[in-house]
Amino acid sequence: MPMTVITITKAPAKLRGDLTKWMQEIATGVYVGNFNSRIREKLWDRVSDCIGSGQATMSYSSRNEIGYDFETLYTSRRSVDYDGIPLVLLPKIIDDNQHLKNGFSDASKFHKIKKFSQSKNIDVAKAKTYVVFDIETTGLDLKTDKIIEIGAVKFNGDKVSEFQTFIKIDKTLPPDIINLTGITDELLLENGQETKTAIEKFMYFVQDSPLVGYNVDFDRKFIQSMTKELGISMFENRFIDLLKFVKKEKMFLANYKLQTVLKAYDILDLVPHRALEDAKLTAKLGTKVNGFLQSISSKS
Repeated sequence: MPMTVITITKAPAKLRGDLTKWMQEIATGVYVGNFNSRIREKLWDRVSDCIGSGQATMSYSSRNEIGYDFETLYTSRRSVDYDGIPLVLLPKIIDDNQHLKNGFSDASKFHKIKKFSQSKNIDVAKAKTYVVFDIETTGLDLKTDKIIEIGAVKFNGDKVSEFQTFIKIDKTLPPDIINLTGITDELLLENGQETKTAIEKFMYFVQDSPLVGYNVDFDRKFIQSMTKELGISMFENRFIDLLKFVKKEKMFLANYKLQTVLKAYDILDLVPHRALEDAKLTAKLGTKVNGFLQSISSKS
């Protein structure tokens, strides 16, 4: 059977224990074993699920030109297939001095503004107002589904404010949406507002601030469709998609679901699929994505 080598750093003890059931730890964080591909794949799935904020690599025998293949998790190096040959891609690293030259200090200021610190040395006069928002809907179909919750966080210099509202709908919620969000028909009936009232309050909260979201086109289309249906003015705000910044910086993620991306940036919170809480997580992600906050502060 082919030999497999797995290396892990900053991994929880439980994962280390799981690996030692199948492999020998020949050095700290270095595990070697002989087993078939099915076991290897299950072990790697286990590593992927449990690595947390750590890093991992796996190399194993393979019938290719160089005789081996490898995979990585949350490391600076990536495996890239080139005509059947696995090559190592090392993305360009921007050092701290370059970050400072490019305005990364502004990102640091925003990071501190948003509850992580209360440093008295922050120059908040340069901070731009923007709103990070998220919606929950009854489904994915723009023509038949409805918005049931809007949540948002506004950053205005050193001031942070929140917005959240439920919206009444004229049909029962699908069971999968109830299970995903925890929002129920009773909750909407008791706490929901009429659609027009909810959207007008959201407009008042937003004013002319840029609207930031993760995969924001989905939210934008539902919001604009709602305003059109109500016969009120559509949002003329600038919509900014944080996902586009992530894809430039993290080109080789397995997928770009919010949960996957948060983990890639060492944010271990679970996505609750509730509008305000998801907006907060998106805002937290924005503080770590290179170039995002700089783009906010450099545009009106």
